Amino acid sequence: MKNSPISKIILEGREFFVKRDDIIDPYLSGNKYRKLYTLLKTPNDTYDTLISYGGTQSNAMLALAAMCQKKKWKFIYYTKKLSGTQKNEHEGNYVHALRLGMQHVEIENEYYKEFIASVRLHVNEKTILVDQGGAIQEAKQGLEVLAQEIRDQNSALHVKAVATPSGTGTTALFLARALPEFKVYTTPCIGNVAYLQEQMNALARIPDNLIILEPKKKYHFAKPYAEFYNIYQRLHVTGIAFDLLYAPGMWQALLEQTDEKIMYIHSGGVSGNKSMLARYKKKGII
Repeated sequence: MKNSPISKIILEGREFFVKRDDIIDPYLSGNKYRKLYTLLKTPNDTYDTLISYGGTQSNAMLALAAMCQKKKWKFIYYTKKLSGTQKNEHEGNYVHALRLGMQHVEIENEYYKEFIASVRLHVNEKTILVDQGGAIQEAKQGLEVLAQEIRDQNSALHVKAVATPSGTGTTALFLARALPEFKVYTTPCIGNVAYLQEQMNALARIPDNLIILEPKKKYHFAKPYAEFYNIYQRLHVTGIAFDLLYAPGMWQALLEQTDEKIMYIHSGGVSGNKSMLARYKKKGII
């Protein structure tokens, strides 16, 4: 695959560069492609089943479903009990993942944490467990490939900082470790800074060049916020589609807390926008 291209945009009078990982593949794009790079290169007959867990808005869930369909692996995905609204949605990541062959299993909320902890005890040589959000050590190789692409393409741009939003922080962590000569900005889109640091430390030491920008107020993941929709609209006029789950929080932090030239690593995930826009409309924000 050729390197994903870089586009230049102007936002609030500032020049930014966008690494277009979102156009790598309709489903296996963005940071999910990078984190799953090693598994994508794994021979198909190595495994026959992949297990993961998390939320039904997850971009990782959809990417895993797409990968497993390509490799002809069974994909089992565990979540907490779904609401009636979630079950009746006709668009969004959950519906697309089901169409790609995902086998969805709901776990009662009070037993969910204990059940997930027990899953890894029953994994065998033909089954692989991918933790929520694609938080796996194997992600390191894919992020090293991305780091080298950034170096190669940056010779004419002279950017000294890159940015990527964080769920588990896997992408930001391994990218920062692979790009010690760059500042790597991120912000927690799920939980707070302490939670993000805990997730990162479970994978590897957090390097000094990784800068976590703390949101100025507490946001709940996947909940509609007027300021996020406002940023989404401003980004829309640049001609590049960004997701409504992760991108608004990262762009808000960059606009409020930085002032240098930055390369934003597009995380993909725009396939979930239809269901998110429906939530914004129901909330009265649109």
